[in-house]
Amino acid sequence: MEEKNNLTAERSLEIITEQIERSQRTINKNSAIPLIWWGACVVAFSLFIAYLWKNHGGPAWNMLWAVLWLIGYAGNWLIDKRRERVPTTFVGKTIGHVWATFGMFCCGVGMIFGFIGCGMLPMDLILPKVYAFGCITSVISLCFGMGTTITGLVIQNRVIQVCGLIAGIGGFFGALHFSDHTQLYVMAIVALIGLIVPGVTILLQNQK
Repeated sequence: MEEKNNLTAERSLEIITEQIERSQRTINKNSAIPLIWWGACVVAFSLFIAYLWKNHGGPAWNMLWAVLWLIGYAGNWLIDKRRERVPTTFVGKTIGHVWATFGMFCCGVGMIFGFIGCGMLPMDLILPKVYAFGCITSVISLCFGMGTTITGLVIQNRVIQVCGLIAGIGGFFGALHFSDHTQLYVMAIVALIGLIVPGVTILLQNQK
């Protein structure tokens, strides 16, 4: 009887392991288009806001980042509707929680600095002027890289892991060397390396 229970427990563990691995493969396969979509949105908005900041009114245009989240989630919803329905799993929920947390933190920090740029909050309330905008880009880049790297670790994709590390650490230190609108060029590069490159890589792998 005890031997039978042990075999049942071992079989149950095997089934759980197989389900997790199957979920990892499915999420990895389906992550290509969302990664490319979000990466393209961040790159486009970074360059667009940098242009407006430089030529038409300064850092107040950073408030447009709120529009990015609306467009991004709307596009992601359409992508989810058009692809094969995947059952909700622990792996999928974990990745969803990671990026939801990333989004909340970045949105909160971005809105605070957007209010500073509009003059609705005093600069000295947060940071000395010399560090303010360099700090936000560095912090968001680091969070970006962490979210991408954690996603790669969860679904065991080496390309996503490496791209996340490069984008996060490189973006963090890179943004400290730029000021004003030029930091948004760093953000565009972070999105290119951290999202578009792994997305295109996975897409090519799926087509083989």
